Amino acid sequence: MSAPASPNSPPGVLFNVLGSTLFALLYAYTSLLQPLSGEAIYGWRMLMTFPCLTVLLLLTGHGHEVRRIAGRLFSERYFWAQRLLSAALLGTQLWLFMWAPVNGYGLDVSLGYFLLPISMVVVGRLAFRDRISRLQGLACGLATVGVVCQIVIAGAVSWPALLVCLGYPGYFWLRRVTDTNNPGALWFDMAIGLPVSLFFVLKGGQWLPPGSPSALPWLILGLGILSASALGFQALSAPRLNLTLFGLLIYVEPVLLVLVALLLGESIAPSQWPTYLAIWLAVLVLIAEGVSALHQARGPGALVRAPGQT
Repeated sequence: MSAPASPNSPPGVLFNVLGSTLFALLYAYTSLLQPLSGEAIYGWRMLMTFPCLTVLLLLTGHGHEVRRIAGRLFSERYFWAQRLLSAALLGTQLWLFMWAPVNGYGLDVSLGYFLLPISMVVVGRLAFRDRISRLQGLACGLATVGVVCQIVIAGAVSWPALLVCLGYPGYFWLRRVTDTNNPGALWFDMAIGLPVSLFFVLKGGQWLPPGSPSALPWLILGLGILSASALGFQALSAPRLNLTLFGLLIYVEPVLLVLVALLLGESIAPSQWPTYLAIWLAVLVLIAEGVSALHQARGPGALVRAPGQT
């Protein structure tokens, strides 16, 4: 039995926002890793993140989750297949996040993250009957307006955008229905994907490209620490939020990605301002939701189990 937890606790919101902030920094960090390819950056990210995540798991007392999942591999018939599917879904998303910025698909992935919370809301309502507050409904409506504007501007939804907005909801749905919505399961998913990561790193026949700067190994180490911290905070937030609020909070990340792009010298076209203004208004509404949840948490009331907890 997992410990009862508030379905929308203030620590969950804080962990989620911290994770989104670190992911935005990670997005900008890729520009420091030349001459590595997008595939090599992904491979190094996974190889360096895994030991950092292991240390984080031990320091935060989540090692027992790994042992529990390992035991289920032998006691449940199809649990191994569920873990393989979960690892594939996660690995695909982490690869795309590293590959897109250096291959001209950064905006397409950003659109996918704009679409993602809406698809998460749909999954939360249909699969777990998550309740939507008025403020969450208003935020979702504003975000929908922004996404519609972006689709009209772009003319179509690209495959990277669809991969993000359809793949991530499937991943988080699987974690909840298999009772693996915890950092230990994240560790297992990454462990399963390590052979693929090693293949990408050694694809060119050696660990680093010829003529790489001397600082590159240290930058790769920083990549792992940053990535492990971002994934860790996100994993810690998931059990403390219902799927609907977890999905809506994902809007924090693409907004931060836009700010990173602006700091790197990019600019927002005049025709795109309606999209970004609608998204930012949705984020402000979510901030109001978080303040409201904080006040409610200070009042009396019993804790309620989060969806997917047993």
